Amino acid sequence: MSEIPVASAPDELLALAVRVAREAAATARRMRAAAIGDVETKSTDTDVVTAADKAVERQVVEALLAERPGDGVLGEEYGDSAEVAPGAVRWILDPIDGTVNYLYGLPQYAVSLAAERDGEVVAGVVVNAATGDEWTATRGGGAWRAGRRLSGSVRTTLDQSLVGTGFGYDARRRAHQGAVLAGLITRVRDIRRFGAAALDLCMVAEGQLDAYFEKGLNVWDHAAGGLIATEAGLTVAGLAGAPAGRTMLVAAPPAIFPALHDALVELDAAGGP
Repeated sequence: MSEIPVASAPDELLALAVRVAREAAATARRMRAAAIGDVETKSTDTDVVTAADKAVERQVVEALLAERPGDGVLGEEYGDSAEVAPGAVRWILDPIDGTVNYLYGLPQYAVSLAAERDGEVVAGVVVNAATGDEWTATRGGGAWRAGRRLSGSVRTTLDQSLVGTGFGYDARRRAHQGAVLAGLITRVRDIRRFGAAALDLCMVAEGQLDAYFEKGLNVWDHAAGGLIATEAGLTVAGLAGAPAGRTMLVAAPPAIFPALHDALVELDAAGGP
């Protein structure tokens, strides 16, 4: 019987996460042609899941538990694999973030994998499965892409900021989010919606977006990307002192965050369905 491993340092967890995520991304790319013919829906008719989402999740869970059988895994498609003891590692996985992009062949879909210990994400990787681009971070060790440390945008005013966002699947929530967007768009440089929260957070970390906000994200959507954005020096939080989570996640440089935060509060971005 395999010995249950002791908790590893963040850099060791990251090394495993990177290897497993790269292999998962390769599977997602390889399966795409067949997987898009096997599509189901989840919360609504527009919330899709493919055979590849499920296959990639099974592959990652098996790979992680083969090396670290004492860990737990929380995945988008199959939920928690096991309870974990205090101090043990729980992996948080989105097997294909951006499934609609995957379905349509748009090059923005990613494997997102994070290691959490005692409720704190300590390592994370996001791999754009379409392009091979890769972002990593460890708690206190910075955020990185291709050997370059990331530091976010140098923008200092909201009116000159390119802001990313996303929308929920429920029509009533989309209506509310559309109203928020209508109120915000005159206060910023422009809005972008790429359809993969993990990649949005990495783009903010890299400065390709100046800021990002979204309501309704699950923990697997932002666990790795949120750490990458935080380690790039961004403020990642909810509204009115709340932590980032399903009600709202905002990621922005400290110079922009207060103005974006106040605009979103004024527009009731965390409200609605």
